[in-house]
Amino acid sequence: MTLSRRAILKGASALAVTVATGPLLARPGRIAPRIDALIAAMSLEEKAGQLSIYSDPVRNDGAAVNPGLQRQGLVELKARIARGELTGLFNGSGVALGRALQQVAVEQTRHKIPLIFAGDVIHGFRTQFPIPLGEAASFDPSLAERTARAAAIEATARGLHWTFAPMVDVARDERWGRVAEGSGEDPWLGAQFGVARVKGFQGKDLRDPTSMLSCPKHFAAYGAVQGGMEYNTADIPLTTLWQVHLPPFRAAFDAGALSTMASFNDIAGVPSTGSHYLLTEVLRDQWDFHGLVVSDYTGDEELILHGYAADGPDAVVKALTAGCDISMQSGLYWKHLPDLARAGRVPMAVIDRAVRRVLAVKEALGLFDDPYRSLDPAREAADIRRPETVALAREAARKSVVLLKNDGGLLPLAKTGAIALIGPAVSDRADLPGPWAVFPDVANHVTIEEGFRAALGSGARLHVARGSDYEAPLAGGIAAAMAAARASDVIVLVVGESMGMSGEAQARVDIGVPAPQLALAEALAALGKPMVVLLRHGRALALTGAVRAAPAIMATWFLGSETGHALADLVFGDAAPQGRLPVSFPQASGQEPFFYDHRPTGRPQLTDDKAYKARYREVTNAPLYPFGHGLTYSTIAYGSTVAPARMAAGGALTVTATVTNTGHRPAHEVAQLYIHDRVAGITQPIRVLKGIRHLDLAPGQSATVAFTLTAADLGYVHADLTSYPDPGAFDVVIAPSATGGTPASFVLA
Repeated sequence: MTLSRRAILKGASALAVTVATGPLLARPGRIAPRIDALIAAMSLEEKAGQLSIYSDPVRNDGAAVNPGLQRQGLVELKARIARGELTGLFNGSGVALGRALQQVAVEQTRHKIPLIFAGDVIHGFRTQFPIPLGEAASFDPSLAERTARAAAIEATARGLHWTFAPMVDVARDERWGRVAEGSGEDPWLGAQFGVARVKGFQGKDLRDPTSMLSCPKHFAAYGAVQGGMEYNTADIPLTTLWQVHLPPFRAAFDAGALSTMASFNDIAGVPSTGSHYLLTEVLRDQWDFHGLVVSDYTGDEELILHGYAADGPDAVVKALTAGCDISMQSGLYWKHLPDLARAGRVPMAVIDRAVRRVLAVKEALGLFDDPYRSLDPAREAADIRRPETVALAREAARKSVVLLKNDGGLLPLAKTGAIALIGPAVSDRADLPGPWAVFPDVANHVTIEEGFRAALGSGARLHVARGSDYEAPLAGGIAAAMAAARASDVIVLVVGESMGMSGEAQARVDIGVPAPQLALAEALAALGKPMVVLLRHGRALALTGAVRAAPAIMATWFLGSETGHALADLVFGDAAPQGRLPVSFPQASGQEPFFYDHRPTGRPQLTDDKAYKARYREVTNAPLYPFGHGLTYSTIAYGSTVAPARMAAGGALTVTATVTNTGHRPAHEVAQLYIHDRVAGITQPIRVLKGIRHLDLAPGQSATVAFTLTAADLGYVHADLTSYPDPGAFDVVIAPSATGGTPASFVLA
């Protein structure tokens, strides 16, 4: 029988990701008999407790994540555990108290069901790695797997079983503060990093005491909130949902993730926490996901203010029947579910199904057989800030930095003469962890000043000044900075955001450098001395004035524990930058949302003619720095892309290009493969990333880069939500960024 093109390709994923999973990363498809026996014996109240999780009020490493939360005493908490009111606690750590709380659960409750301890382990635990967006700039998923593994080792040593990470939201509006937590604007890259982090957190065996349950979040389309405003609505077509926002989740679940978190936003008027379409029809029915869904913080209760639920009981009905298994923090499930069941408003089968999912995940973690797993005092002392973990933090920080500009080869700097190090962050240890770092060991973080002094030794003089605060002038700050600069041969200016300016609830209407820091930059630039700008930021920035005009600029994100050492390594040439932008830098904030893989319009500006073209009056449509951009300390040349003229239906072809290091220094280059479908049933983006290759090139060395494209790689999501390619002409290019390279073309038969 001959199959049609559509039949051959209909099952092709919109985004292919190769995943290898260990035997215990498989979903808990077969439920242990003891779980069904437990469910049969549990009361409604006990079932509601297993579907409720709360912030840990007693095990705080530092400042509370939620400072407005009413603190409970240990005695009261133990009483609640004994009554079976909760399935677990989150954002606390510590082995001794963890063991004491677990002992109550397994010795003083009727059914001896263990607690699960969770936390926001986003980019490290005590040792902080670069924020996820920064780490994505490495374009190296294997690095992310290693840092996630290291974070899991530290977190489990302090008694955690479950992390609310990775965030796999595709974010295309840099005004949104939570851009910092994800992997940027591209679905393919986001899926690669999502898979890597799931594998890193969960390890080879989920029952291993060093492994953590991962939680890809926020399901779904949280990165599509309108205007980049936190918690806002996402009003997007289903084709965009399936083409852009769902593939990283599917890849993460295929990699073995057994939990996900419902997003705060609604999609076309239906909040995700109450969306039967998302949480049941897509997640369970179509994807066969057997894990659990947890609400975000009070997400079930927020159905009321969304206007989707009338009151608390109605919110419980809609969230639980939609497929949200665990209520986080609101207490609504515990408060209302038993009465709702007795009144017949929530079927017992729905409750039992949710409880079964929760208990199956605890079984998959090995908690029933070893409730004290990851609660080992010996590990707590031995596995925090191990030397290899600190070294990894330094490596990850170096690989995450992107050299945006280096006019005249200003960088790297010599370790001689006098250097001015200026900016509000240069000595600010408290700001080093970056946004959404719940458990950092700030005392051991290395400031930029400390890193520079360690690198320079006695070979150069370092003059340090803050110059301004992050968002306010500093009395005498500019004068002190000018004095330091006048006494120096070169200026290193560190400007951008504080860690409080990025992250959750930190949406910005203007993504530029704050005005007091701009004033500092203008004053320093007026001296006419060479100036290097190091940007600190949790999103792409719109650069202006002296910051934009500086001859050398590095995007350094929030790099974590080893910030100072890593930046000194790069600035003084002990290591070379190799990062690439996972987000586009716009020319102006008003261009947002701005992303490289946009669709063409019917009136693109293809020449200098501006009349009646799709553009803003003030700027072109080009980015200031494109997705994928990143320089090295050498110079790199790309030859023309070479591809066969035709690809057969269901076939494959190999695309090649020659990449040459034309400079005098070794270089690490990241070659990128993009395609463009010229004519399609739904207009397609001008370029779409399909692969990356890392190359180490000696001076003068050339290498041939080869990528294999399959017909499935050419597919897109059609109106019926299936993915397959249309026949016709395609452009393909191997390039250093989303805007570079010399393309070839071929025809899909």
